[in-house]
Amino acid sequence: MIALALGAATLAAAAPAAAASAPSVSTGSAKLVSYTTATLTGTINPHGQDTSYFFQYGPTKAYGSQTAVADAGHGTRTVRVNFPVGGLQPLTRYHFRLLAVNASGASTGGDGSFTTKKVPLSLAILVAPNPVIFGGNAFVQGTLSGTGNGGAAVALQANPFPFLQGFANIGNPELTTAAGSFSFPVLGLAQTTQFRVVTVSSHPVSSPVAVEYVAVRVTSHVGRAGRRHFARIYGTVTPAVDGAQVGILRIAHGRGVPVAGTFLRHHNATSSFYSRVVRVHPGAYRVLVVTNGAQVSNYGRPLLIG
Repeated sequence: MIALALGAATLAAAAPAAAASAPSVSTGSAKLVSYTTATLTGTINPHGQDTSYFFQYGPTKAYGSQTAVADAGHGTRTVRVNFPVGGLQPLTRYHFRLLAVNASGASTGGDGSFTTKKVPLSLAILVAPNPVIFGGNAFVQGTLSGTGNGGAAVALQANPFPFLQGFANIGNPELTTAAGSFSFPVLGLAQTTQFRVVTVSSHPVSSPVAVEYVAVRVTSHVGRAGRRHFARIYGTVTPAVDGAQVGILRIAHGRGVPVAGTFLRHHNATSSFYSRVVRVHPGAYRVLVVTNGAQVSNYGRPLLIG
């Protein structure tokens, strides 16, 4: 029995070790695919030797790009590997494959492919000039960005003060330019209004809301007061905002210093008026009409008093 056991041990020691071999490689699939990024995956068996790997990728089977080299370890079991790639073009088919190398040689996985997603559409707008004088014209301009942004139909929507009506289309839809830009004229604005632009599609995309402020129209004049060093400052405000506060300012060192005040009184169905006799010094004066609601405050033109 002892002799047989020794013989078996001798035979086991004399048996050659398993031959080392290049890694086994299988290209997997692309995960987490967006319009500019993806994560490439695969599997590797290092066969007991230190093994490194990388992915090749590109728009054809010639690839043209590759990831950095990474470590797959030196185990004897199959391991999953992955590598994120970026800088891809949207809505483009890419090919990729996994390569691994150890001291016994290099192995290449088969070709895989994936298609990046389209860039989601998004809208950005601005309204100018802002504020606009009562009855004036403004423009809602912006850009549609993303895949398919050129020649797309977009519509302008408005929600006037006090912003309770909800948004409704105004005018006709427009087609964006090849670069995705657009411009809507808005004529004769009479009150502060919220605007937005939406795409005309089964899955509409909406821009953020932009508020166009409408300022009251203020006229300012200087008249004689019949007293030395005094003047009558008067004018009208459109639309009518009877009871609104009026401030008369003297411009000193670039700042407006209040010198008098009054309130708007009824003039007619469309305007209010003000008039105030004030003590004056040579220099520049301005009238500020303070309002809130459908229209915002505004200044009259500078008045030069000698």
